[in-house]
Amino acid sequence: MATVTNEIEIASSFPAEKVFKAFKNFEIIAPKVLTAVFKSIDTIEGNGGVGTVKLITFGDAVPFTQAKYKVDTFDESNFSYSYTFFEGDNLMGILASITQHVKVIPSGEGCTFKQTIVYNCKGDEKPSKETLKTEKEIYEQTYKAIEAYAAAHPEEY
Repeated sequence: MATVTNEIEIASSFPAEKVFKAFKNFEIIAPKVLTAVFKSIDTIEGNGGVGTVKLITFGDAVPFTQAKYKVDTFDESNFSYSYTFFEGDNLMGILASITQHVKVIPSGEGCTFKQTIVYNCKGDEKPSKETLKTEKEIYEQTYKAIEAYAAAHPEEY
């Protein structure tokens, strides 16, 4: 069983606390700011913490329709969390799962947002380089949109 890793690292002038708080509200913010990527994100089991299962309905800008993921870890004190996609057409028929690790690292007045995506393949077939490039661009676009939303709503973040 092969694995492929994709990494995103973005420097931000915003404090880690502010960035992490915005990403805690990902399911609320993302469908507002990136409707072409996220039509909706619904909790189908749990209270938002570890073990919670969510359903993403994707927008027209991505070649997938729906995906389910489970929150694996959530550590607010260290600004980190992880979750695993376990069902949906985003697994492209070749993946057993996709695990995402997110860490916001304080750095001076700002922070660094790090996201590591691990594609766990069913066999030897892997996502294409073009697919990985496109997904990385969408993840970067998503970060920037969430950050911009937080900046525009200082009373919330």
